[in-house]
Amino acid sequence: MAFDVAAIRGWFPALGDGWIHLDAPAGMQVPEQVATAVSTALRAPVSGPGGVFPASQRAEAIVDAARRAIADLVGCDPAGVVLGPNPAVLLQRVAEAVGAGWVIGDELVVSRLDHQQNIAPWLGVAQRAGATTRWAEIDIETCELPAWQYEGLINHRTKVVAVTAASGVVGTRPDLNKITALAREAGALVVVDASSAAPFVPMDIKAMGADVVAVNASAWGGPTVGALAFADPGLIERLPACSLSPNQSGPGRLELGPHAYPLLAGLVASVDYLASLDDAATGTRRERIQTSIGSAKSYQAGMLGKLISELRGLLHVTVIGDAMRRIPALAFTVAEVKASTAIVHLADRGVCAFADDVPSGVFAALGVAEVGGAVRVGLAHYTTSVEIDALVEAVAALTSIS
Repeated sequence: MAFDVAAIRGWFPALGDGWIHLDAPAGMQVPEQVATAVSTALRAPVSGPGGVFPASQRAEAIVDAARRAIADLVGCDPAGVVLGPNPAVLLQRVAEAVGAGWVIGDELVVSRLDHQQNIAPWLGVAQRAGATTRWAEIDIETCELPAWQYEGLINHRTKVVAVTAASGVVGTRPDLNKITALAREAGALVVVDASSAAPFVPMDIKAMGADVVAVNASAWGGPTVGALAFADPGLIERLPACSLSPNQSGPGRLELGPHAYPLLAGLVASVDYLASLDDAATGTRRERIQTSIGSAKSYQAGMLGKLISELRGLLHVTVIGDAMRRIPALAFTVAEVKASTAIVHLADRGVCAFADDVPSGVFAALGVAEVGGAVRVGLAHYTTSVEIDALVEAVAALTSIS
């Protein structure tokens, strides 16, 4: 493995601002090659698809390249890649399409661990159809999402199982294989939100057992573009279309309006960036992506372990959860200190972090709002041990005055 964090940091102009960016759950900073790809596409003549002139053909080439890039990332057929502005919008579209034929008595399974973008759309269509919603709960001690509970949640009436590949809040990675196996046995559609997982875990849609996987390019330093990957491209043809063109076929059936071509060019560059994280990676882009993200995963596991160990060594600091499998994201509380106060203290010391102090989502299930909320941080490909030391030092200073 050849994961060189110093070299990787050199690709990110934004890191020269002097701040310690532990705000990766909101999206990583953008590498130079992605910004260059977007600006180059903005300067080049690009028109709408369907023409025989170069500007139109360039637009078609960009869209095709974007589908192939996501296919290489997720391990699917490019014909099964739907592109759009972000996962929230795309999951809303697929929920409305899938739920169009639901009736009273049908059932849906969602989880407390998921981001609202993979919960709210499904709850909406279930409510309109009179379908029943069943919830998979979080273990409040470990923040695991126990797979065994799905045995009692999934049955022959279950139409969809929506679950996250990883929580961007507490880092937990559920056992997707067990969950999706139960769903397949019942004939339910599995929709996996991999928005938080994709930058840190090698993706394989077939190995995951998912029917649909959602990803978010901004999570790994790409532009604000999302995508849905379908394991079976034929499923798209069987769903009601939302396209403005009545004769649209393929993934375009779930794409609304014209594409943002410069951003799609940046999407391609961002996937190429993922493939280059390990400079010793060889083979096809798909193979290089798998190797590179695997190398990054190993590096970040060490960084996350260091961070968790040092935070737990501080008095009055509680790291939330203790999941066995996780991405490099975590939340913690400081006794007698509100999260909103803590992040101001961290910002004064040059550390970017977020506060969750409202009773919603994962923290609602954990009751964290009752103790003043939690501080959320997340590591990126460019995070160093020096930055982790700076965070721990800042938190230690906070505990001394709390």
